[in-house]
Amino acid sequence: MTTAETLLRYDLGPGVEAFSTRRDCVLPYPVIEAHQVHGFRVAMVDRPGKSKEELNGYDALMTALPGVAVGVHTADCVPILIYNAQRRVVAAVHSGWKGTIQRISQKVLFEMKQRFGSRPEELRIAIGPAIGPASFQVGEEVVQFFKEQGFPLEDIWYFSPGRPGEPMSHGHHLDLFKANRWLLEEAGVPSANIQVCGIDTYTDPDFYSARREGLATGRTISFIRLI
Repeated sequence: MTTAETLLRYDLGPGVEAFSTRRDCVLPYPVIEAHQVHGFRVAMVDRPGKSKEELNGYDALMTALPGVAVGVHTADCVPILIYNAQRRVVAAVHSGWKGTIQRISQKVLFEMKQRFGSRPEELRIAIGPAIGPASFQVGEEVVQFFKEQGFPLEDIWYFSPGRPGEPMSHGHHLDLFKANRWLLEEAGVPSANIQVCGIDTYTDPDFYSARREGLATGRTISFIRLI
């Protein structure tokens, strides 16, 4: 399988490339990443070749440099790729359930506005492969965290009595795709400007899943660059 065949491509319009890797994919070019910590800090990549050591503790990267790819690595968490064609700026966001509760995607949109005058209605956004709601079984305390932070539980949560032979089907379930879409829409991004790939990394063997394979598994790289 060629590199092109192992890349999941997002169409965010002209002037940009945005992809997620499938299992064992070789990156087509260098991608700048951070040492992610499930937080909400946003870093500006202002020169090519910025190292992970310089980006320790960040979970979102922005850049306005043409030809410089920024990315995040995930294995069930939600990758979000953001493009503003008018301001010529892109961002890559790592949003697991902790980052989602901390509203990291909204913080990125705020930083894009502060630095570049970006407006939410100008953005085109892709939400990449992540653990799906049927697979994302959580404790009641996690549901409570989302409730306390004002998330619409009626849209993103359900309780299932379970199905025989499916251990992950019982209990509380959260939809991180919908939770992150809701954050973006609450910040003013038009619903039509958000595409959600909907791939469940827990059930799709083409993608890495820490919950299915353990924390030592590989990582999906979701990346974006101006061209």
